Amino acid sequence: MTNHWVDFKNSDVILIMGSNPASNHPVSWKWIQEAVDTRNAKIICVDPRFTQSASKAHLYAPLRSGTDIAFLGGMIKYILDNKLYFEEYVRHYTNATFLVNPALKLPGDNKGVFSGFTNGKYEKHTWSYQTDDAGVIRKDPTMKHPNCVFQLLKKHYSRYTPEVVSKICGTPVGKLIEVYKLYGSTGKPDRAGVDLYAMGWTQHTVGTQNIRTMCIIQLLLGNMGIAGGGVAAMRGESNVQGSTDHGLLFHIWPGYLGTPTASLPTLAAYNEKRTPKTKENNSLNWWKNFPKYSASFLRSMYGAGMSLEEAYRIMPKLDDDANYSWLQIFDDMYKGKFTGFFAWGMNPACSGAHSNKVRQALAKVDWMVNVNLFDNETGSFWRGPGMDPAKIKTEVFMLPCAASIEKEGSIANSGRLQQWRYKAVNPPGEALPDGDIMSEIFFKVKELYEKKGGPLKKAITELTWPYGKMVGKHFHYDPRKVAAEINGFFLVDKKVENPTRKGEFREFKKGDLVPTFAWLQDDGSTSSGCWVYCGSVTGDKGILPMRRDTADPTGLGLTPGWAWSWPVNRRIIYNGASVDLNGKPWDPSRAVIKWNGEKWVGDVPDGVGDPGKGRPPFIMKPDGVASLYGPGLADGPLPEHYEPLECPVDKNLLSPQKNNPVIKRFDKEGVGSDLDVYASVTSCDPRFPFICSTYRVSEHWQTGVLTRWCPWLAEMQPGMFVEIGEELAGEKGIQNGDRCIVSSARGEVECSAIVTPRFKPFNIDDNTIHEIGIPWHFGWITTRDRKYSPGDKKAEVFTHGDSANLLVPTIGDANTMIPESKAFMANVVKKGVK
Repeated sequence: MTNHWVDFKNSDVILIMGSNPASNHPVSWKWIQEAVDTRNAKIICVDPRFTQSASKAHLYAPLRSGTDIAFLGGMIKYILDNKLYFEEYVRHYTNATFLVNPALKLPGDNKGVFSGFTNGKYEKHTWSYQTDDAGVIRKDPTMKHPNCVFQLLKKHYSRYTPEVVSKICGTPVGKLIEVYKLYGSTGKPDRAGVDLYAMGWTQHTVGTQNIRTMCIIQLLLGNMGIAGGGVAAMRGESNVQGSTDHGLLFHIWPGYLGTPTASLPTLAAYNEKRTPKTKENNSLNWWKNFPKYSASFLRSMYGAGMSLEEAYRIMPKLDDDANYSWLQIFDDMYKGKFTGFFAWGMNPACSGAHSNKVRQALAKVDWMVNVNLFDNETGSFWRGPGMDPAKIKTEVFMLPCAASIEKEGSIANSGRLQQWRYKAVNPPGEALPDGDIMSEIFFKVKELYEKKGGPLKKAITELTWPYGKMVGKHFHYDPRKVAAEINGFFLVDKKVENPTRKGEFREFKKGDLVPTFAWLQDDGSTSSGCWVYCGSVTGDKGILPMRRDTADPTGLGLTPGWAWSWPVNRRIIYNGASVDLNGKPWDPSRAVIKWNGEKWVGDVPDGVGDPGKGRPPFIMKPDGVASLYGPGLADGPLPEHYEPLECPVDKNLLSPQKNNPVIKRFDKEGVGSDLDVYASVTSCDPRFPFICSTYRVSEHWQTGVLTRWCPWLAEMQPGMFVEIGEELAGEKGIQNGDRCIVSSARGEVECSAIVTPRFKPFNIDDNTIHEIGIPWHFGWITTRDRKYSPGDKKAEVFTHGDSANLLVPTIGDANTMIPESKAFMANVVKKGVK
């Protein structure tokens, strides 16, 4: 996320699409409302359901789940046709002028797929750029060449007319034009627009491309790198950003360093593969520093006593075609490929797509460790619905851990703001902070390796762990020491040239904290556990995320003394795009940075260089400009509308290719799992005629492991429900409060009916289509035995129901493999009615 939540107050138009912040991110609404109150900002909400956010919006437009690219593609066409784009920004700060290989074929000319499609995946050689003899990308500054990106964009989206989009999305043509016109008004230097998205965009088989489509819109309008702009990821937890930054996902090391593969046996080969090169003379190409970051990360793992080459050699490698995403993990587990499993702060028996399969998979391991505050459906899967404990071999260990208020440490929120939080009380009973538990496991495993040996023994025995001290029999983890390790140190005395002032040198002593990532070295003389956090801890000011200075010199909400934001405390990434080629802010009233004659002032400048020097602002891109055309994704260089795998229509109105052609199937037609079944994917399945989507409510968090234990929350949202439109309820004979069964091809869940006008039927190509919604916070473990006393009153409270994910298919996005939880087919009937 380039911007941050406080920055919403600087927007003129706020598009809420793929999220419901009024309900799910209520703190953010403070800044949305400030934009309305102080700037007369307008709110647009596009959603299948008339949500709490829609009730606060100036303009609401409904759309069928899974059709966002059609909706947004229509906006791209409208912006281009009506010349609403910010031409100077597009010409100089995007790849609109780049010439593409003339062999490229777009889906409109190639049976619904891009050129290169074969055997279920794309060969991408036709997606390349044209280059001259020196390897420099050919460009057309006029943006009129038929093979330039700008013209290809126009051609690709020429098919997305309002009439076709309306037939696909179910959005009336008039509403489409209203939305397009209002949001398109931000393509001027003195206007700014932002989109707020969440899982409503990501949880689709085209999830990555949903976001890519909005990025294209923001680039056309000049809304990236500016105050009030960006594409805002509304994270579902307080530290989702931080955990991603630190390598939670299988395909990256901390700091977004790609995980090495088995075909890269040496550090040199790894660096060569991962370090981008460019022939663009003015591009800063910041990722050219990759070897500095990989070397410093290896030093943080194994210290200076091991060579960089050996440290790299003993680090785990992926097979070249390996996929260890969530869906694949539990598919492999179901097939008996795992011996043991840690569920750490997770509840996959409820949170995982196709929860029945996940629960069956848990029965295939020898042991499982459940680290959590309370018992949950994962730890007790063996006694859940449909399970026979006598037939389950899995040995389950429960390790109680500390809640957030029972330990200290930092979190990094949606806007990359790293904030420190402090311990308020001790954890109860035997519960320990996660770091203490991890440390104890590590030292026990290390002891076993030292006594008995094992493959790649040094990978464990040589790990550095200077993060605390023994207190009695337990190792007490110190997060402040970890914060310093993440920042990084100089490991030897060294004289280093100032990276921003050539010819100036600075002396460092062994043990000095590295000032910022620009000072990291590729020779093993520095360490850094996560290079983007380098600069977060200093020798004189300490741990910067602890800061609480509310001063705001720019008035834009940057508050540079409040906590710390990666990278280098920059609050708006790519802020060089907020000024023109001569360094003048596009909008002086919202100047993120400006040149005072000697230096940039305002936010921390993002590698901008001196004004007028021609350095393009998107410094993390090899060519220095942002990508309207993005040939790196698995499913196409431009977003294309494809129907969800399960959908209520027989065909894709834009092309003969109905579904995303490169998604991975898990049924027998795909890789052979007997539990994975889908509703008919070739035509409408009469068994499951309604679209279903999962969502959140304000009163519960995730699968409810924390909130279902809180009686004051459980009273307000006591159990599983299904939200049904009044028209559908009338057809099915369902009244408010009736017990219903919602089913899909994978399972069923019992719900209470909430009959509401918030869901309206869609007119999809002259067919009436209904959608229903279910929350995913519930599970079969109840709180029926817990009592509380609010005042004089005693009440027994409990939640009821089971997981919405019992219904969700094992199918995921072509790039990330996130499950398609927001658009699958289901049925709803009154309980007892066949």
